[in-house]
Amino acid sequence: MRDLRSEILENKKLAEGIYRMTLETPKSEFTRPGQFAMVEVPDKFLRRPISVSSYDSSRYTLIYKVVGEGTDIMSRMEPGDYVKGITGLGNGYDLDKIPDGAYLIGGGIGIPPMLGLLKAMVMAGKSCKVVLGYNSADEMFMLEDFEHFSDDITVMTADGSYGQKGFVTDAFDKCEYACACGPLPMLRALDHKVERGQFSLEARMGCGFGACMGCSIRTVDGSQRVCKEGPVFDKEVLRWESL
Repeated sequence: MRDLRSEILENKKLAEGIYRMTLETPKSEFTRPGQFAMVEVPDKFLRRPISVSSYDSSRYTLIYKVVGEGTDIMSRMEPGDYVKGITGLGNGYDLDKIPDGAYLIGGGIGIPPMLGLLKAMVMAGKSCKVVLGYNSADEMFMLEDFEHFSDDITVMTADGSYGQKGFVTDAFDKCEYACACGPLPMLRALDHKVERGQFSLEARMGCGFGACMGCSIRTVDGSQRVCKEGPVFDKEVLRWESL
């Protein structure tokens, strides 16, 4: 975990309200897919937690959705601008736990971390099935990036304007193991169809590294912090009634 000044190389609109920001940094600090960065936004006190879609030793890419003033400011930044970000935060996906044939499931702005995990699976020689969920064809993004690494991809759209009509939970009956990232209702629905897996949670965060305790949740192992012990948890430890 390091707080580093990074140069924006790209800040491109991918779909309505969705942007891709690629940054160059002295050292990215990321070690696992599913980790995140806390990005400093000009004139805003709190940083924004944003998941990382891909990274190497000196670059990382953020996919973010404009949902308020902070991310709106980010969307207007240009290549050559600099931002400060604490990188390498959180507990990502544990590749050693993921068996061959696992499902990688992303919904909405939870899709980007699945790309990093897919790359890691391919590099490890592990097979997987990818399920991506969007509201409509107009809101789709990153599909070509996934197609570069896999030909076993199911696309679901809520209105049926692309791929199959329905939600990610409609893409299969049951599965033994899945890694997922997306809105909480999606994860709740998946819990009934997935035997084991790793789910990434979203939460409001103050510090991003476990000091403020503001993102704590109750699990079967007691209170845990989404920013520190998470955002990726074994789904078996989650207490859905408290989320």
